[in-house]
Amino acid sequence: MDAMQEIAFSLDTTGKCCPMPMVETNQAIKALAVGEVLEIIATDIGTRKDIPSWCERTGQTLLASSEHGKELRFYVRKNR
Repeated sequence: MDAMQEIAFSLDTTGKCCPMPMVETNQAIKALAVGEVLEIIATDIGTRKDIPSWCERTGQTLLASSEHGKELRFYVRKNR
């Protein structure tokens, strides 16, 4: 992710299993303005596929993702 991108909201879904990380991600993105960035922190390995797929379906941009131990982080820019 570009260091100049500012995170508008950080969503921590640590310890939650499918479908809750995606349910909460959907809710969080709705609260953001177009162009803002959502950080999603997760431990559910299903989010590795779910977040990129959700971005494609909903027209959002996955800026970056990272994995540190069991913690997954995703950075999504709201496009609509």
